[in-house]
Amino acid sequence: MAGILDTVNQRTQMVGQNRLELLMFRLGSKQRFGINVFKVREVLQCPPLTALPKRKGSIRGVAHIRGQTLSVIDLRQAMGGRQTEDVSNCFVIITEYNRSIQGFLVHSVDRIVNCNWEDIQPPPKGAGRASYLTAVTEVDGDMVELLDVEKILDEISPTNVIASPDTYDGSEALQKTRVLLIADDSTVARAQIKRSLEPLGIPLQLVKDGREGLDFLKDMAAKCEKSITEQVCLLISDVEMPEMDGYTLTAEIRSDPKLKDLQVILHTSLSGVFNQAMVQKVGANKFIAKFNPDELASAVKECLMIEAG
Repeated sequence: MAGILDTVNQRTQMVGQNRLELLMFRLGSKQRFGINVFKVREVLQCPPLTALPKRKGSIRGVAHIRGQTLSVIDLRQAMGGRQTEDVSNCFVIITEYNRSIQGFLVHSVDRIVNCNWEDIQPPPKGAGRASYLTAVTEVDGDMVELLDVEKILDEISPTNVIASPDTYDGSEALQKTRVLLIADDSTVARAQIKRSLEPLGIPLQLVKDGREGLDFLKDMAAKCEKSITEQVCLLISDVEMPEMDGYTLTAEIRSDPKLKDLQVILHTSLSGVFNQAMVQKVGANKFIAKFNPDELASAVKECLMIEAG
């Protein structure tokens, strides 16, 4: 376990494009799951948990770790499985998502593997609306499932998705004939962004990953005489997506003469200095950590007003 902890600390500094490293774990069965190392702060043996009097179902309790009090979520139970009975031999993966820190209770932690986003595929069709998967990949001949953690967290503590009324003030001055493209692999995240931006009155187009987003932009660019901005006003893209991540999508846009002028906002649950450096490297216009509807709507208005001169 010490080796895994050391590797997590070292590899969260990794800088790359269209690649990721997964920390694999199990929830009490043979099925392996994966979480992006960039989301992981620490992995530790499950500490003593303090039960909450009116806790929500899958929150097993709180733990006091390095001066912080964190909620610990039974990941198996949060996905509709039975509660993990004996936590004494389990582990807690401490993660940062959407500006919050929480612990996920898992049965065991496996190892870290290096993957390319091109090898990460959308979940099989027919998985259903209740599916908690955003993607799958293959490691050593076995399927590894990547969870829609944003969906899990939203079910435990629903996110406010409507900005304050004054945030939308002035939106009547925005040009509203062009499409705003949203690329995100999480069904919950796409719905949150859609509801936050609908009051601006701009036509929205939603796609589930960077590859689908790039294909859409190229199809739209074929209808333009000069630039994609004749048809699309802005792209809001997640970073972590199967087949093509947001960094690579942005780099592809900047290298294409007909796409290069499109403004790009990277909108992700990842945070920190690493992301700011990558935003500059690939040429995105803004980086916004999920999920603050006021910040997102304000950033969209700002980008469109800048474009309008």
